[in-house]
Amino acid sequence: MVQDLFVIIAPVFLPVFLIVALGFGWGRSAWRFEAEFVSRLVTRIATPALIFSTLVGLEMGLAAFGEMAFAGLIAMFSFAATGFIAFKALGMNLRTYMPTMIFPNGGNLGLPLCLFAFGETGMALAIAYFTLMAVGQFTVGQWIVSGRVSFRQASREPILYAVGAAIVFMGLEMTPPQWISNTVELLAGASIPLLLLSLGVALSRFKVASIRPALAASFLRLGLGFSIGYGVAELLELEGLVRNVLILQSATPAAVFNYLFAERFGQAPEEVAGTIIVSTLLFFLALPGLLLFLM
Repeated sequence: MVQDLFVIIAPVFLPVFLIVALGFGWGRSAWRFEAEFVSRLVTRIATPALIFSTLVGLEMGLAAFGEMAFAGLIAMFSFAATGFIAFKALGMNLRTYMPTMIFPNGGNLGLPLCLFAFGETGMALAIAYFTLMAVGQFTVGQWIVSGRVSFRQASREPILYAVGAAIVFMGLEMTPPQWISNTVELLAGASIPLLLLSLGVALSRFKVASIRPALAASFLRLGLGFSIGYGVAELLELEGLVRNVLILQSATPAAVFNYLFAERFGQAPEEVAGTIIVSTLLFFLALPGLLLFLM
């Protein structure tokens, strides 16, 4: 029985865990890791390329993409509503902790996990969910942390243009020229390894400034994330891969970008870092059970 469970879980869990652990070891070693450079490379080149190449290559069409995006939108609003109530009740700073509840780590962890657990189709659905969350994080997420609405700042994010360009091709049922497809696919190939490595390095450098709020925010992110993902799937009567991807993506820990924005706008980055560390560790502990539930 244990051996059968290992055979099911290991191909999904271990590759992700080992690459994150490699990044963690790198961050602890004397080797230099230019985190800011890698972050810019991932957010401005590799991830937009991954989003574009995946979306234009979807065989499921705009309908399936729209279904997942709609489910993700309901989940995101539910994260915001429940997080607002919970953090208000706990007396925790909304500008600091709300983004950790609203925006899960559907990129660094969600994408590779969905790829290994559910294959290329699951990866495509995960991209649809991640795209919605990325657009939300680079707009509303920044506005929450900064305390002001800035369309100018949002307009500088390449992810938004990658999504827009992909939707145009999808809507017109056009295929990009081969030279564009090949170029974008090469760049996209760097995305997932760099996402996992950078997550490991970030975890090695973050510190838990205060354990109680970190635990509270982490349990809210993971517990409500799973519950809301499951609830939305039931509400919309989703089945198969769409259901599983929605639940898995919704249950991931707080995204690293929450820390980057908190640091950029001086909004208690050490508190956000603690939430990211604790929620990620708890997620890895719960992941085998979650995968068994879904698979």
